[in-house]
Amino acid sequence: MTRPAPAIRIGTVLEGAISLAELLGALSLTTDLGAGVPFEKGLRTCVVASELAETLELDRTDRRAAYFAALLRSLGCTAHASAFAEMFDDDVAVQRELKTLDLEDPDAIAAQTARLATWAGPKRAQELTARLASEVPAQGAALGRGSCEVSAALGARLELPGGAIAALDEVYERYDGKGFPAGRKGEELTLAARAVHVAEQAVMAHYDGGEQGAARHVARLAGGHLDPDICAAFAANLEPILAPLEARDMLAAALAAEPPPAATVPMNDLDRLCSAFASFADLKGKYLLGHSARVAELADRAGELLGYDADARQTLRASALLLDIGRVGVSSAIWDRPGRLGEVEWERVRLHPYWTERILRRSLALERLAPLAAAHHERLDGSGYHRGARGIELSSGERLLAAADVFAAMTEPRPHRQASPLSEAADALHEEVLAGRLDAVAVGAVVEAAGLPRRRTAWPNDLTDREVEVLRVLARGLSNREIAETLVLSPRTVQHHLASVYDKIDMRTRAGAAVFAIENGLVPAAAGV
Repeated sequence: MTRPAPAIRIGTVLEGAISLAELLGALSLTTDLGAGVPFEKGLRTCVVASELAETLELDRTDRRAAYFAALLRSLGCTAHASAFAEMFDDDVAVQRELKTLDLEDPDAIAAQTARLATWAGPKRAQELTARLASEVPAQGAALGRGSCEVSAALGARLELPGGAIAALDEVYERYDGKGFPAGRKGEELTLAARAVHVAEQAVMAHYDGGEQGAARHVARLAGGHLDPDICAAFAANLEPILAPLEARDMLAAALAAEPPPAATVPMNDLDRLCSAFASFADLKGKYLLGHSARVAELADRAGELLGYDADARQTLRASALLLDIGRVGVSSAIWDRPGRLGEVEWERVRLHPYWTERILRRSLALERLAPLAAAHHERLDGSGYHRGARGIELSSGERLLAAADVFAAMTEPRPHRQASPLSEAADALHEEVLAGRLDAVAVGAVVEAAGLPRRRTAWPNDLTDREVEVLRVLARGLSNREIAETLVLSPRTVQHHLASVYDKIDMRTRAGAAVFAIENGLVPAAAGV
């Protein structure tokens, strides 16, 4: 029976608890990016699998297993992202092909080659198709086992039901035993996994062929890839099973489909859940492992040094852990490349904070983290991305997270360079302060959080860090009240700093202060002030 889905997004943050399904539903969008499938494919598979489980009259345990396994079907998709990029040029595109790969169907192979040709070119598409046909049988078991192990490990950290974790271990298996990694077949596979297999194939076919396309595709795979009995049940109840795909809000539809009782997690468990997805994101590149956790650690310590309260620090940590979830939509070939990126590749990199923000804003429990998490590449002079925000638009937390991200990245190896010693990274961050790109207070706190002495920047005319901050905002034409709001200071404190600034630079007007700031490199001339 089809459940009525709410027309608008819903969310749960009640009495210190968060809806687990809402968190995982929003974050399933991340696995969509990494698996190269259309946005909301995980949500769509979840609602179809839930309807199918109802049709099959599965018990509550199997229904919950199918629900969560379908939601996070691609949880292991970053496990071998770098390896796939090396073998097939673009791991994201190839992950998509693995969802519908059928080496025994010439028509399916031809369609696959045509899709690959859209980005690889006709000749390379044929080479990649041939490589898929040779490498998947040869290495499928090893690669599949690794992906399943990652899914199981992350699933346990996300507190998925045991049945869902077991089903995630079988996402690459087939009913006929020709899948990976164990070659299980028939009823050796869990009911939940068999239901998810049918739901996923139906959803993938539905994108191109609608209801009838899904029906034809599932029927063609019956007895081979898919359980024929479940395929028959799907065909007999096609319309009600696929009806939820017409919902206006797919996240709301997925939340409504959760078998009761709804699972919740305490708010104070948010770090643990976010850390699981940080690991998922950091697997995207050979040189990215542990980066998100390192940023979170630095930001948390720096926040403590700056007097952030417990709630602010929790928000900062969680945002840091999730700041790079959008990077899974960019091929590992880019993250692992030792050479210079081209313009198109650089544009893809610049989009990853946008995807982070878009994903987090889908959840009422996570949307408060979106501004912080998505701003880690913004810079005070407007030269950052993805919004090109300027200093006046960036909160102290956003400035702190940007500094922590830069410091962490510089002290980690990358494909084009070795890791910098802590002291050299600190010097580089202070240069960014002098150039007007990073915040002096944030950099000082991050450097101290890393175990180095906080350095006082040598500003012209013996200006203090805070006076330089005031001068930079003043130079952009803001009033005293606006300066106070921007820097979170009292109007009286701003007036005191302004008097000191004017005395030290021997100027008495805002225009004169702006010229001083430009000539001394405190704001870039290109900033338009």
